[in-house]
Amino acid sequence: MGFDAIVVGSGISGGWAAKELCERGLKVLMLERGPHIEHGADYSHDLAAQLRRSEDQVPVDERELHHPYYPGVSYALFNSNRKFWASDHDHPYETAPGKPYRWIRGYHLGGRSITWWRQSYRLAPQDFESNLKDGHGVDWPIRYEDLAPWYDHVEAFAGVSGDYDEIEQLPDGDFLPPYPMNVVEEAAKAAIEQAFPGRRMIIGRAAQLSRVTKIHQDLGRGRCEQRMRCVHGCPLGGYFSTLAATLPAARKTGNLTVMTDTIVTAVEYDPATGRATGVRTVDRLTKAGQVFEAKIIFLNASTIATAAILLNSRSDAHPRGLANGSDQVGRNLMDHVSCESITGRYPGFNDVHDPADRPTGIYIPRYAQITEGEKPYLRGFGMQGGAGRTRRIEARAMGGAEREEAGGGKPWSMALTPFGEVLPYAENRVTLSAKRTDQWGAPVPVIDAAHGRNEQVMMREAARDAYEMLKAAGCVDITPWEAAGEKITPPGDRIHEMGTARMGRDPKTSVLNGWSQAHEVPNLFITDGAAMTSSASMNPSLTYMALSARAANHAADLLRDGAL
Repeated sequence: MGFDAIVVGSGISGGWAAKELCERGLKVLMLERGPHIEHGADYSHDLAAQLRRSEDQVPVDERELHHPYYPGVSYALFNSNRKFWASDHDHPYETAPGKPYRWIRGYHLGGRSITWWRQSYRLAPQDFESNLKDGHGVDWPIRYEDLAPWYDHVEAFAGVSGDYDEIEQLPDGDFLPPYPMNVVEEAAKAAIEQAFPGRRMIIGRAAQLSRVTKIHQDLGRGRCEQRMRCVHGCPLGGYFSTLAATLPAARKTGNLTVMTDTIVTAVEYDPATGRATGVRTVDRLTKAGQVFEAKIIFLNASTIATAAILLNSRSDAHPRGLANGSDQVGRNLMDHVSCESITGRYPGFNDVHDPADRPTGIYIPRYAQITEGEKPYLRGFGMQGGAGRTRRIEARAMGGAEREEAGGGKPWSMALTPFGEVLPYAENRVTLSAKRTDQWGAPVPVIDAAHGRNEQVMMREAARDAYEMLKAAGCVDITPWEAAGEKITPPGDRIHEMGTARMGRDPKTSVLNGWSQAHEVPNLFITDGAAMTSSASMNPSLTYMALSARAANHAADLLRDGAL
């Protein structure tokens, strides 16, 4: 069977690329390196485990001693969903000496769309201009206005709950009804916004169906019942995932073929035409090799894996790797940066019950350099968190043992966790090992990345700001901010890896143009996190969706017009 397009990867961006291409009438082959996961049937439905989550959770010593898993996914890592997390033992990589990196992956159909935390925010107009204004990185080849209609498009289909907040640095979108704040959060919001007029506290925007529209109903998706088993997979389709949403939509067209257990190691290239012709693969189980051909290639393997595929696609025409004449493939690796959460006890409200079952928290959008003046760092951060009757607010996601108990319960507490923008640094990069291969014969990635001085200063200031906001809200026994601000997360820990094949205006300094299309290989498109030119401060998944939908429709137009 001939294919018009190959999509490598089945996570959030790959699912969107496949859906849009199929709906445009293209015959699409989706290749996933991991095993098949059946929506609903292969999820963990042990509701009794919900009441004993602390027992089900993989112990900290096992995560940290053996290194197959990391604290960054502690909210989502349980014995009952181990199959949704890739082990470093089975899928190795290397890091530069003294520079830890946490590459957190999900190798199965649907990828991390099954286990993501579903926070869904648009980048703001300022985020597309920041590189140009302060001189770090290269200028985005697009602006907010280019992506705005595609944000509308993906929000309506995915289903994003949220309020209309009218915040300059966090554009509103096409939202389903928001989840409510609890009474303590409402009190904290009023106190924080009064004490800091340039800051806003809102309910988090999440790809969670607080209400079902016809688009969702037609796909068999149901309203979120707030069971808080999201990271085990939702058989209702109450949150957005490839398996619940984009994959069923693509299959409805009759144009999609899915192959799992198929590892893409390189992109095939024809120097006579200057085009990619297909992909080289290895069967995960048999290790047999095979080549698949198509007119268009979409790389959506995730930021680091996409870079590794390009770097491994060497030829006489592309000796440094495919589409790498700029030497930017693998460079500018970004994540978000956090420090230790700042937590305080909130006195009072002892007669108020906390159900602890809301599928999102609160969010404080970036204010640095926007509604507040100059800071001792560039860019800025947002904060996520919330209030609950727990010893620590994180316990709501981690274990029933920390929940409110009948007849009194624990006092209210509130936590804020900063998520800061990481600048693009050329020296933060992915290369391939010259000596070590994985069990399928592919060179393992070598990751050399560290946070810079800007990120360190930013997190110290963020910890202080969080402390001051909790104090203004009325909290006591607050985490000392000085120590918390020094405990910053290593790169990769926030699971928002970006860069490595950035968009840009100049082929000499970037890999992709404004349509996520490789400058040097016009039928090659990349729309996962690798395409990001800067990281902004908000969760990036919604932007991956919008970029993927936009690029897929552009590719379909080019194919229709005979340009590819």
